[in-house]
Amino acid sequence: MSPLARISSAFEPRFAEFAFEPAFTAAVDQHVAEIRDRLSAMPSGLVPSPPRREDLTDYALGFLDALDEMDWREPVGHDYAVCRLTAISWLARQYFLEAEPDPDGVA
Repeated sequence: MSPLARISSAFEPRFAEFAFEPAFTAAVDQHVAEIRDRLSAMPSGLVPSPPRREDLTDYALGFLDALDEMDWREPVGHDYAVCRLTAISWLARQYFLEAEPDPDGVA
């Protein structure tokens, strides 16, 4: 399973909280914008281009490594890491980046 698929599997269930947690929704939206900015996925137009799978995967792995070094454990509520991982999950889901591409190019 790809790193993006693992993160999505763990954090996509938090999308349901968007319906009744507007502060969480806003925080995740800010994290999405920050990740796009870090990955330079913003074109000159108004509609953001999708992040590249490789870039988002590398970013996600680096973030997970930092969390492992801190011995982070997912809290019941929403901390910075939950918001960031939910944002990574949202980007992966939004742009269909969860699955690893087929190396032979066959669907």
